[in-house]
Amino acid sequence: MIRIIGGRFKGRKLKMVSSPAVRPLPARLRGSLFNILQSRVVDAFFLDGFAGTGSVGIEALSRGASRAVFIEELPQAAKIIEANLARCQAEDLGLVLNREFNRAIIELGKKGIKFDLIFLDPPYKLLEERNPLKVIRKRGVLKPGGLLVIRHHRHYQPSLEDFKLLRRVDFGDDVFSFYSGEVAAAASSRHRSGDGD
Repeated sequence: MIRIIGGRFKGRKLKMVSSPAVRPLPARLRGSLFNILQSRVVDAFFLDGFAGTGSVGIEALSRGASRAVFIEELPQAAKIIEANLARCQAEDLGLVLNREFNRAIIELGKKGIKFDLIFLDPPYKLLEERNPLKVIRKRGVLKPGGLLVIRHHRHYQPSLEDFKLLRRVDFGDDVFSFYSGEVAAAASSRHRSGDGD
């Protein structure tokens, strides 16, 4: 069972996804994440990437985010997110994109959509095969003053070439890496030279 921890939807129960491919962010980590984000969530346009049950994006809405977009490739999970938004009477505040992550980001980039806060909780295997930070940078969907957070295993080192790393918070095997919306110097240099895009 998943419950919303804080804000106006506090205590609401969310439906789970009956698939081993979906691993909801434990309540302890979700609480720690929002304790760190604090007032940055208020009025923010929030992206919940690899959203699973949608618990992180809905928690953001509960704590004052203005709107949230949920990207989830698994059709069953995308339907659960819509059901969970309905449970919180927040259907008008959330948009669920049942797409592969990179394709969804490309679509959002083409529409000129930019987010204040982006949270990514990708499968660890996917992190080893692809770099979601790169497509976010190339498509310009994170505002310059925005913040990107990625959950990953402590043995994995996310890219330091796309965005500026602000801090890293360890919870045993789980780690949150926080990036500013400022493009890393290496990526900026490659862009100017025409390399990498």
